[in-house]
Amino acid sequence: GGTACVVTGQPFDTAKVKMQTFPDMYKGLVDCFVKTYKQVGFRGFYKGTTPALVANIAENSVLFMCYGFCQQIVRRIVGVDRKTKLSDLQNAAAGSFASAFATLVLCPTELVKCRLQAMHEMQLSGKIIQGHNTVWSVVKGVIQKDGPLGFYRGLSSTLLREVPGYFFFFGGYELSRTFFASGRSKDELGPIPLLLSGGFGGSCLWIAVYPVDCVKSRIQVLSMAGKQAGFMGTFVTVVRSEGVLALYSGLTPTMIRAFVANGALFLAYEYSRKLMMKQIDSY
Repeated sequence: GGTACVVTGQPFDTAKVKMQTFPDMYKGLVDCFVKTYKQVGFRGFYKGTTPALVANIAENSVLFMCYGFCQQIVRRIVGVDRKTKLSDLQNAAAGSFASAFATLVLCPTELVKCRLQAMHEMQLSGKIIQGHNTVWSVVKGVIQKDGPLGFYRGLSSTLLREVPGYFFFFGGYELSRTFFASGRSKDELGPIPLLLSGGFGGSCLWIAVYPVDCVKSRIQVLSMAGKQAGFMGTFVTVVRSEGVLALYSGLTPTMIRAFVANGALFLAYEYSRKLMMKQIDSY
């Protein structure tokens, strides 16, 4: 599921990080795509793909594993049998709880990904003299400068994004599946309803938490050049110096990516889960 998400959405994610961190450099999505292609070629859209793959595979593996555990916790809290189907709201709460665990594996890999994606802009703006263009050089730079804890720059911002965001993510997904099922079992849904439900869930997530993600990207990228303020300090600085709309820079590629990539994520997740369950049942 995580692999499907990255393969379909990485170019839009790259544009998102660039536009969030350096909004003055780009007039819009098309301008960002054109300039990126001219400056660094097609490969520029897939900068940070390796850590993005690691991040998404690790995050979604932990997320969906913990989602199952958290559904059981919600069942205990509301006092129902462990096989009882949860409501869409209860599933949303379970997803929100699960995201807190996923954040711990996501934050370090996403920091490396964001820095690789915005490396060219950091050099153009003069914030750094020479960029680190490989995963290993970024990792080594973080360890040398800040130690292992440096990988958790933006952890509070990531938590602020993930916990409420995944409430809307799983809530939107389950609500959409309920709509398409129309009284049938959700497990009987075909690929198109699953794609649309995943896309709807992803869109709900990003609409709800986009400004928080913008602040997170700034903290993780700009901390390369020196000490960077925390969440509230960065948030206030952006609003005062650039206005509220700066917090929504890169929203267009994000919404395109959210629908396409999360549709692919849930489709791959549901079908791989069914395949694995059949293998287990055959034994």
